[in-house]
Amino acid sequence: QVQLVESGGGLVQPGGSLRLSCAASGNIHSIGTMGWYRQAPGKQRDLVATITSGGSTNYANSVKGRFTISRDDAKDTVYLQMNSLKPEDTAVYYCKANILYDNTWSVSWGQGTQVTVSS
Repeated sequence: QVQLVESGGGLVQPGGSLRLSCAASGNIHSIGTMGWYRQAPGKQRDLVATITSGGSTNYANSVKGRFTISRDDAKDTVYLQMNSLKPEDTAVYYCKANILYDNTWSVSWGQGTQVTVSS
């Protein structure tokens, strides 16, 4: 069984920064694309950023130039560096990963971490 655990959320003032981490654990053979998504109250869950196993990245237009996704395959961890945060970035942030375990590729989600941007 595989588990994704996020950390690093919290309360930050507008213009501030936060760094989210998501570590995968379990009987992992390989990890493919990893990503971050977010869901604000009353809204759908939206893509924030993804990174492939080869390091190619993709960002939502709303976060381009402010957020950076990266991964450390030695630690089975994906990061999201968030700079110049705005109140509209307030949401629960979830990580997602395509993981090969027990000879099967499956999608796993973390439990989410709250990010609140407010003065």
